[in-house]
Amino acid sequence: MGEEEIRDDGLNNQKETVELASESAATEDIDMNQAEDSNAEEEDDDDDDDDDEEEEEDSEEPYTLRFEGDIDPLALTEVDAFGVEPYECLERMENEYEALAAKKRKANLSYNHEGMPPEKKLRQEDFPGANFEELLAEMTYGMRRKRKIKKRGRRKGSKRKISPEITRKLGDATLLYAHGRYEEAIPILREIIRVSPNLPDSYHTLGLIYNAIGDKMRSVNFYMIAVHLTPKDASLWKLLVTWSMELGNREQAWHCLDRAIRADPEDVSLRYHRASVHVELGNYQKAAESYEQIWQLRPKNVEALKTAAMMYQRCSQHERIVSILEEYLRKNPKDADLSVVQLLASMHMLGNAHDKALHHIEYAQHNYSAGKDLPVELLVQAGICHVHLGTMEKAQAFFGVFTHETVNDYSHLIIEAADSLMIAKHHESALKYYLMLEGNDGVNKGLLYFNIGRCYSFLSSTTQAIDYFYKALHEREDNIDARLELVSVLLLVDKEDEAISVLSPPSDSESRVDGTSDADGVGVMKPWWTDKNIKLKLCYIYKSKGLTEAFVDAIFPLVRETLFLETIQRKVRPKKKLPKSELHKRVEVLDEHQPDNLFQGFRPIASSSDLSKASRAKKLLRKKAREREERRAAALAAGVEWHSDESDDDSPVYREPPLPNLLKDEEHHMLIVDLCRALVSVQRYWEALEIITSTLKLAQNNLTTDKQEELRSLGAQIAYNIDGPTNGWDCARYIITQNPYSFAAWNIYYKIMLRSRLDKHNKFLLEKLAKHEDCVPALLIKGHVFTMHSQHQVAARYYLKAYRLMPENALLNLCAGTALINLALGLRLHNKHQCVLQGLAFLYNNLRLSDNSQEALYNLARAYHHVGLISLAATCYEKVLTIHQKDHPIPKLPNDGLQPTHDLKPGYCDLKREAAYNLHLIYKNSGAMDLARQVLKDHCTL
Repeated sequence: MGEEEIRDDGLNNQKETVELASESAATEDIDMNQAEDSNAEEEDDDDDDDDDEEEEEDSEEPYTLRFEGDIDPLALTEVDAFGVEPYECLERMENEYEALAAKKRKANLSYNHEGMPPEKKLRQEDFPGANFEELLAEMTYGMRRKRKIKKRGRRKGSKRKISPEITRKLGDATLLYAHGRYEEAIPILREIIRVSPNLPDSYHTLGLIYNAIGDKMRSVNFYMIAVHLTPKDASLWKLLVTWSMELGNREQAWHCLDRAIRADPEDVSLRYHRASVHVELGNYQKAAESYEQIWQLRPKNVEALKTAAMMYQRCSQHERIVSILEEYLRKNPKDADLSVVQLLASMHMLGNAHDKALHHIEYAQHNYSAGKDLPVELLVQAGICHVHLGTMEKAQAFFGVFTHETVNDYSHLIIEAADSLMIAKHHESALKYYLMLEGNDGVNKGLLYFNIGRCYSFLSSTTQAIDYFYKALHEREDNIDARLELVSVLLLVDKEDEAISVLSPPSDSESRVDGTSDADGVGVMKPWWTDKNIKLKLCYIYKSKGLTEAFVDAIFPLVRETLFLETIQRKVRPKKKLPKSELHKRVEVLDEHQPDNLFQGFRPIASSSDLSKASRAKKLLRKKAREREERRAAALAAGVEWHSDESDDDSPVYREPPLPNLLKDEEHHMLIVDLCRALVSVQRYWEALEIITSTLKLAQNNLTTDKQEELRSLGAQIAYNIDGPTNGWDCARYIITQNPYSFAAWNIYYKIMLRSRLDKHNKFLLEKLAKHEDCVPALLIKGHVFTMHSQHQVAARYYLKAYRLMPENALLNLCAGTALINLALGLRLHNKHQCVLQGLAFLYNNLRLSDNSQEALYNLARAYHHVGLISLAATCYEKVLTIHQKDHPIPKLPNDGLQPTHDLKPGYCDLKREAAYNLHLIYKNSGAMDLARQVLKDHCTL
């Protein structure tokens, strides 16, 4: 154990040596170059010229890895040599030395021949002519050749020569390898590496020996060091590409492949390999660039050019495709490949540049195939271009290549031509070409019948259209478009029942749901009758026929599920989590390495987006693990048993709503309003209120003002009809806010208010009265609230405020009079008689405004009876008994539904029975028992 710790410390020290060696070497180079600057002035000018030429050649050589100082390259062959990846250590050495070397070159160029620092050096453009000192020097010493600025760098021939001893030992090791004496050769080569670590032959020979022994991994490690010492050896890079792929190390193979291409840029096979890897990974942009580079190296390789165009098309780079294809045509003005012309024409046609496509086709006909017929594909493309340009005569001439004899050979071209005619609304011509393929077994019959049916539909041939749509459904019953088109045609001929049968699920739908699978047999497909477009079409048919319940049953589940999913996803969208399994799957991109491989730390072979996702997933997993450990430690510290619960790691699967545009389209907004109306009409109030609440919450910024008002009105109506609707109160309050002086709105609100605790509405009423002091309905309702709490003095104050605003209102006079009468019976009031008189005055005013009606007279008698004026009360009751009151309809609000009135008996508006009963009480209390019995007998018996 102690020896291992000592070894680790030595390796860590060696790591520091590696990091410092490159820096010290580059620093020594800078110091040596600066020393050469100070001695350069003493050298001869001719020698300077010769040295400059040698140094200029040497400065162009690329940087090559060199082991300097106390670095032991053999330690790099041990896995985890420095506690970090060995490849990263080598890369750090290269990068640091290159950075210091670049800094050295920049420092050398920053000094002029006078030794001035760069910030004080005069610019030549500031003084375009010779200065005074130069002219004085020329006149004094004569003309002499100006000395060049010495270029810095290693002198030619300054490389270390291999000593004869090393050469002899290397030869001996090679002979031992040739004779198969590997165990004897290995110590010699290791000794050579320690003495001369920058000699690539020793690493190469060790790689051969370990490969012969069968240790492929160690062989690759020594080959990697050798190839880094000789980076221009393309053959060795290629060999390492193959071996790395055999070992399954894709990252290392990718690195070697990139270096091999740099070493041998003319090797097209390497570029093909790199492009294929990019395609496999889905990185089509880089794949397209690789194929384009292949074409640039081999201009006659048309397949590489077309493949590059296909890759660019996957990246939606239309302009780039056109650019490289037109560049090819410019480079080959006489013998261009016609397939490139066809591809270029297709790109222009996709961009609706049919005139440009036609120009290239005509140019190819005159220059590339003079005296020969163009391929049929180009002729058809020319015809399609003429169709879109409106020259149908020329288009029909090009389409003349289609005959009944060539139908089987050119079926795909016929479909393209017919589709173009269909898009250009030449349905009759399109129908002709579609019908040519009806007997061809090599085409998609379902799609063909569908297109034929569409043509007949556009030509108003409904009978033929219906027949072909049924044929298309017979070929493929889950063809949603064909089914919808068939229903549209059936509705045109008033066959609504048949249209409903086409859209309705089959009788065996329940048994067929479990066995339905997709075309590949993988997974389960949704049945066609559950498609949103099918259900939407069906619900519109039900609505047009007035089938309210069927309309609700068809569309309500879709709308409800859509609103539910939108609500859930909006709540969790800011904190959307991926399942833990998905995070681990993403992190696998970063974990593709071999622990026993020397050179690691390569960039994983994946697109930049996948690498970014993998990095974020790795950080998130670490964060979750850290949080889980913190919770575990806290639980153990608190003495609680720890149970790891990772259920929160798996978030629910987000489903797409059945109607994605429900909250965006005006048509769908109208559908929601119609659905709510239908739900109210069938008395499904809670479902309607749920839809209204969710819609107003989710689509507040998308709904028009009229739609919002209508939905809130429906919500208030629902709250008026059922008990306990909290959301209905919100709708009623909103209506009051928008219409604060509307008696109908306040009537709805007051009815809803009576079903709940009255104190819940005090704040709202006070707010409205603070904003609208002249709002009579609010004052009246506030007075009613205090009356129900027996606070008659406060109630009278609100009634009198309302009376000042509307003095001729009978209801306000009645309320004010009754409040004053009740107030007069209190114990704390001093002027009771005045208060009674005021109350009776308001009741008489009510009698006047009501034209001496039976109800007003009964209220006056009741007031006299209440304050103890028995004689006056008896007189008023007797007058009530003499009045005959007709029955009137019970008043109702505009939103009230039908109320049952069949159980009301005649005379339900007559108050004779109530007046007679009260009168008999007066007679009974005064001792007139016979009069009391007579009153009851005359008016209160059946």
